[in-house]
Amino acid sequence: MNDIKRVATDPRRSRAVVYNGIVFIGGQTCDDRSQDIKGQTRQALAKIEKFLADAGTDKSRLISAQIWMADIRRDVAGMNEIWDAWTAPSAAPTRATAQVTFASHDLLVEIQVTAAVAPAS
Repeated sequence: MNDIKRVATDPRRSRAVVYNGIVFIGGQTCDDRSQDIKGQTRQALAKIEKFLADAGTDKSRLISAQIWMADIRRDVAGMNEIWDAWTAPSAAPTRATAQVTFASHDLLVEIQVTAAVAPAS
């Protein structure tokens, strides 16, 4: 059995967990909620990219993504513009996108991903 590696852990959660060659990155949001959907999406993806690197992998090894949005009809095009530019060419993961009610009214998007850890070289 492989060891479980936890990244950025506090008493409530880990931001990422690596187990059996897979990294599970918890839902990431922006730090600056005054941003529009594009800015909030960029910030969330930057955090994801950092946690992927911390786990020894990158966005070219994404397996799945879940994206939650406060107003999918209004913001999906802007979010998709940033998402499409960010994902690695020919490496798009499976994806589900849904509308939710966030606890904070100024939060527009939250993104969670799962990725394969890059093989040791």
